[in-house]
Amino acid sequence: MRKAELIMAVVLSAFSAYLMWKSAELPIGWIAGEGPGGGAFPFWLSAGMFGCCIWIIFRWSRRASRLSQSTAVYMKRSDFSMFCIVAGSLGVMIGAIHIIGVYFSVPLFLLFYMRFLGAHRWLLSLSISLATPIVSFFFFEIALRITLPKGKTEILFYPLYDWFM
Repeated sequence: MRKAELIMAVVLSAFSAYLMWKSAELPIGWIAGEGPGGGAFPFWLSAGMFGCCIWIIFRWSRRASRLSQSTAVYMKRSDFSMFCIVAGSLGVMIGAIHIIGVYFSVPLFLLFYMRFLGAHRWLLSLSISLATPIVSFFFFEIALRITLPKGKTEILFYPLYDWFM
């Protein structure tokens, strides 16, 4: 656990520094008459995350947190196999987005995850798996007008576009 805490703090601080550097390509300060610049939110959010990572590293070096004192194993073999199953199924879902789109790959992943990994009942698994793409469609496509990838299933959405737009 001790090594894992340090490794994650270092990796996240490096990622935060990269995001700060990348978002500084846009204005990060206040623009008169307009408000915050385009890079302000990601820059300052990354700066806060960077500060938290530095604080974690500092506390780790002083052994001030419970995790920094722990000698427990970070991940048991059973935990690692579950991690591999979830990571693999997420990889399949992301790959399927390009073929069957978000609105079909996400419910399939949710159904697999809830029913087979989470051991929830069929009614709950199906309800959430079917409600999620419907709510997501109305939120992104109709309310925000942000088009999500649909892959080869895009033709199925043409009647919905005609009806709502």
